[in-house]
Amino acid sequence: MRVTDFTATCVQSHDAFVPSTPARHIARMGESIRPRMTILLSRLVHSVKVLLSAIALIAAGSCCHAGTTGSAPATFDLQRFINESLNSGARRIVVPPGRYRVLPQHSQHLVLRGLKDVEIITDGVEMVCTETTRALTISRCTNVVLRGLTIDYDPLPFTQGRITAISPDRKTYDVELFDGYPDASMVRNFKYEVFRPDTPALRCEDRDVSRIETLDSRHLRLTCPGSHDRHPEQVSDLIVIGAEYAPHGSIPHAVECSNNANVRLENVTLFGSNCFGFLEYNCDGSVYLRCRIDRRPPDDDPVKRASARLRSLDADAYHSKHAIKGPSYIECSARFMGDDCINICGDYHMVMAAQGRSLRVLAKGQMNIQPGDPVEVVLYSGERLPDAVAVAVEPAGSIHDDEKAFLARQPLDANLKSGRGLGNAFTVTLDREVAMARGGILCSARRVGNNFVVRNCSFGFNRSRGILIKASHGEITGNRLEGCWMSAILVSPEYWWLEAGSSTDLYITGNTILNCGSIPICVEASGGNGSVAPAGAHRNIAISSNTITGSAMPAILVTSTADLRVGQNTLGQWSDSHELPDLMRRSGLEELAPVVKIHCLEHN
Repeated sequence: MRVTDFTATCVQSHDAFVPSTPARHIARMGESIRPRMTILLSRLVHSVKVLLSAIALIAAGSCCHAGTTGSAPATFDLQRFINESLNSGARRIVVPPGRYRVLPQHSQHLVLRGLKDVEIITDGVEMVCTETTRALTISRCTNVVLRGLTIDYDPLPFTQGRITAISPDRKTYDVELFDGYPDASMVRNFKYEVFRPDTPALRCEDRDVSRIETLDSRHLRLTCPGSHDRHPEQVSDLIVIGAEYAPHGSIPHAVECSNNANVRLENVTLFGSNCFGFLEYNCDGSVYLRCRIDRRPPDDDPVKRASARLRSLDADAYHSKHAIKGPSYIECSARFMGDDCINICGDYHMVMAAQGRSLRVLAKGQMNIQPGDPVEVVLYSGERLPDAVAVAVEPAGSIHDDEKAFLARQPLDANLKSGRGLGNAFTVTLDREVAMARGGILCSARRVGNNFVVRNCSFGFNRSRGILIKASHGEITGNRLEGCWMSAILVSPEYWWLEAGSSTDLYITGNTILNCGSIPICVEASGGNGSVAPAGAHRNIAISSNTITGSAMPAILVTSTADLRVGQNTLGQWSDSHELPDLMRRSGLEELAPVVKIHCLEHN
């Protein structure tokens, strides 16, 4: 049926109801009805075109298999389908179910930008990204819901294989890549992990690679620096390393949300990403409900592979930066990523000089302190001063040579240590005088993700932390964390990355932690000089009704906290590890215990 025929049928059907209305009423109303009828017919034509386009694309894509070999299947222009629906005036868009291979435009497979009061239903829809670049961008949207989408990649953003030989100095490894995974020409030096062949669980922490040699399409030689005792790999161990196929350019992360307000992602599943899974920045009140990140099981994988996937994402699962109202992660899951499960944070900027109320500050990236913002102020020693308020923020040139020399001596990430990430200077004027030496830090206390929620989630089997928090007025309740290589729950600002901030009014309750590789629950703060911060960096922290088993002592370690409450936790079944944590060594403590407190003031 042609579109014009279908439209005419609809008009005739509508006309069949006209005689029931009095003729004089129609005559009187005709002039006002005609413009609205024109709009309705225009929207109807748009809707029919979208529908017929979807039917054609589904028919073409019904034989589509997300494989790495074989003839090129038809692709579905998901972007066009959604755009045409929006142009027709739809505010609730239902995408027809199906597995669709999507081609990226401008290094993004799908973009939702500037939408308001829109609901997009993608139940039963799988978007197969055909290049290892951004899957979905959501930017400057308000009151938008996205439900049901599954995202995978073909080719994958990682490859995997088996160690077949190890050099006598244990620094060089020959690797055979498995069939069904990207070949050696796509390998990139990112997130190299080693797994035991029997479990498979991580053999060790992730490895640094100094050299990659391509022997042929299925064989690599990897060289890793470091001392002999830091190389526990064995022949037949399984490896995973990043891979890239992006002939049209690559930008990071599977889903990136920026400058949104009240955006809700519901039942969204990720089976792959070239970096983070969900990254949000400068957002306000995001909600992630029942979102899932996991390795795709072999029986559900449309590509036949010689070995099951070992990794889900290359890096963090859920990462929030600079949120005004922090994100809510409810009933979400994340497993087998190459980094943290959750990180909620802001950015510190570094003080170079202070005179009265005026501070010379090097901005980490873009300066995000705005006049009127409350400002967290931390000395180089780690001591947190009372919060101030920013009165003015003005550009003050670029970094000076003596400032670069100072940074080179600090415990910072290489990009910050070199001054590249701290190149622009500002004068920040506060509402009161502060006495600060060079190396102190400050941040906008309004842009660190306060009022966040992490509730009833399941995380684990990852190479780093489970839940990493640098925000205030939040809850971490009812979660299950298993097999995290590092701490399951860590509350800590990080001078190394200049990630802010300190935490106030935080409730860590009712969580279950199993088989954690480091301190299961750790709340700590340190200064730029390496010392453990005094009490008051964190304030009003409650840790109660948590169950911790199969992990190392101490189960709970808290430093630098005023108004601390710890009680009614179930702790036991310790692992064989009896290594003294660095925080305890630096504080002169030598005896392990289930709960350790350093520089803390108890709740009265």
